[in-house]
Amino acid sequence: MNPAKRSRIQSFKLERFELEANMPTHFHGDANTVRALSAFINLIRASDSTMTKTTAHLEELGVTPGQFAVLEALLHLGPMCQHTLGEKLLRSGGNVTLVVDNLERHGWVRRERQVNDRRMIQIHLTPKGRRLITRVFPEHAKMVVKVMSKLSAAEQEQLRKIARKLGRGADELCTERMEREKEHDNDQTE
Repeated sequence: MNPAKRSRIQSFKLERFELEANMPTHFHGDANTVRALSAFINLIRASDSTMTKTTAHLEELGVTPGQFAVLEALLHLGPMCQHTLGEKLLRSGGNVTLVVDNLERHGWVRRERQVNDRRMIQIHLTPKGRRLITRVFPEHAKMVVKVMSKLSAAEQEQLRKIARKLGRGADELCTERMEREKEHDNDQTE
């Protein structure tokens, strides 16, 4: 292919990519709303894509992403109660219970009721679970590094800071909503 034709094709592909990247929403509204929707759509697409690429190998090993998250938390943070696991992993109590039930069924974790507070049940890795996660985690880390290598070190750090800021903002909105609901519930009972 001659250089001029190759240049036109590359230019067309770049133009199309920039157009798609800059306009992921088809909503026609004010600039702030379009920008926010477009950023949100790109964030969700990138998140879904990276999760798919970084967790596919886990399922080949017979571990779900949820199970991996619990095993990894126990490996790096040590034993903890289910409630704390849920908070660390941003999962509901019911979801953590189901995941821990399945991990226990495989013999990868064990529940241990606390002597000083019988209501508290701490989750521990078993030797079998420790062997599994110490084998699987390095492979997973390599996959994450490979996917994230599309960004420079500076971009990765910038993404980390932006994601944290966004997450904290979402937490604040959630807290505000819960406070409004509590006020509404109090108004209903008075």
